[in-house]
Amino acid sequence: MAQLSLFSAEARPVRRTDLAGLLCGPGRIVRFGSGTTARLSLDVADAVRARAVRAAAAAAGLRLDADPADDGSVALRSAFRCDLVSLAAAWSRDDAKHVPDDLQLDGSMLRLWALAAGSPDQRGGYLLALDPQAPHTHRPLAAAAYRAGISPARVGADDAPALRIAGAARVRRLVELVGPTPERVPATDWPRWWGRAS
Repeated sequence: MAQLSLFSAEARPVRRTDLAGLLCGPGRIVRFGSGTTARLSLDVADAVRARAVRAAAAAAGLRLDADPADDGSVALRSAFRCDLVSLAAAWSRDDAKHVPDDLQLDGSMLRLWALAAGSPDQRGGYLLALDPQAPHTHRPLAAAAYRAGISPARVGADDAPALRIAGAARVRRLVELVGPTPERVPATDWPRWWGRAS
């Protein structure tokens, strides 16, 4: 029997701070007016992924409204809320998206990142998409992933950058951290180790 990691997504309930996992990928958070409220938004590839992200956000106490596009993608966004201000402050610097200096990726954050912007690379590895509009966030996110034990490589073109986790030990660690495949998410879309679902 595998031992449950203290950093696994299953080790504790989802918290509001875990929503940072959505910001690791293409998600954005902006403050409004004097900065007393903030809104989280992101685009996801399809309706299945949108449902999974919305359910995970709801577990953290955040409602995300969905706006489907003609190409099948779905724009998700919250209302402007005062309880998102601290997350916005942590992830903003000079009105730009910024990775907190002390970011410690754990299973819950990685699970949300994988839900929002993860995909297998068809070569036994797993890709976590980065924000193409915020290239200055890529290096610190790679460093945070390294500290989490999944030592990634940055891959992809400038318009589709990602962190690739490859190698048996690293993929096994990722599977351990993100936990089992979420309900209604195809197992083939979730991190797998040696061809087995988590």
